[in-house]
Amino acid sequence: MHPAASVIIFTTLSGLGFGLLAWLGIDATPPTGWGAFGYFFIGFSFAVGGLMASTFHLGHPERAWRAFSQWKTSWLSREGICAVAALIVMGLYAAALVFFARHYVILGWIGTVLSLGTVFTTSMIYGQLKTIPRWNTPMTSVLYMTFAITGGALLSGKVAIACVLFFVAGLVQILWWKQGDSAFAERGTDLGTATGLGDRGTVRSMAHPHTSPNYLMREFVHVIGRKHAQKLRVISLILMAVLPVLLLMLPFHHIFAIAAVASHIAGVAVSRWLFFAEAEHVVGLYYGMR
Repeated sequence: MHPAASVIIFTTLSGLGFGLLAWLGIDATPPTGWGAFGYFFIGFSFAVGGLMASTFHLGHPERAWRAFSQWKTSWLSREGICAVAALIVMGLYAAALVFFARHYVILGWIGTVLSLGTVFTTSMIYGQLKTIPRWNTPMTSVLYMTFAITGGALLSGKVAIACVLFFVAGLVQILWWKQGDSAFAERGTDLGTATGLGDRGTVRSMAHPHTSPNYLMREFVHVIGRKHAQKLRVISLILMAVLPVLLLMLPFHHIFAIAAVASHIAGVAVSRWLFFAEAEHVVGLYYGMR
C-alpha cells in the first residue's frame, strides 16, 4: 500500500503516547505536581497528536466524528470511542496527581486498560483486513501492543524494563516480517482467482484494466524492492532497539536519554513505513502486479 505520512505519524505517535499513559496508570508511586505534569503532557501530546494526524488521510476530515456511530461493526469506531474514554479517564487521573497530589489507583488502572485497548483497536483496523494477508494475523496486534508498551516504558523512565522490552520488540518485529513475507503466497490467491477465470486455465495480464493510474493503483498497489526493504528493516531494528540500549548503557546523562528516545521513535517510524509499503493488497492481482 502507499505509505501515507499521516498514518505513519498516527500509528507511531499514538502508540507511544498511549503506551506512556498506560505505564503512568499502573505506577505504584507516580510523580505528582510539575513532575507529573511533564510526563502526562508528553503522553497526551503524542496520543492526541497522533490521533489528529490520522484525520488528514481522510477525504473529509470534518466528518471524522461520524465514525463513532459505527462501533458495532467498525474497529475504527471502537478505536475512537476507546481513545476518548482513555483520554478522559487519564485526564482525571492526571489532574488528581498534578493539582492535588492524590493517587486514585482504580482510576489509573482503568485508564491503563483503556489506553492499551486503544492500541489494540488500532491494530485491529489493519489486522482484520483479509484483503491484505501480511496484516491479517494476530501478530499484527502483538506487534502494535509490544511497541506501545516498550516505548511507554522508555518514555516513563523505566530504563531496566525498557532494555528488556527492546529485545522483545525486536524479536516480535522479526517474527512479524518473517510470517508476512510468506502470507500472500500461503493465501493461495492469484490472477485467476482475482478475475474469476482461473477454472479456464492459466490467466495472464496483457494490459492494465485502465489506460491511466486510478485511486486503487495509487493507494493499494505500491511495490518496494526486496533489497531496499531489507536495508530498511536493518535500519529500523538498529534505531528502534539496538542503539537505544547502547545509549542507555552509557553513564546517565539527559542528552543520552533524549537521544535514545529520538532513536527509538525514528526506528518505529521506519518500521511503520515498511508496514504500509510492504502491504500487498489482493487488488494488485487484478492489475497483474503481484
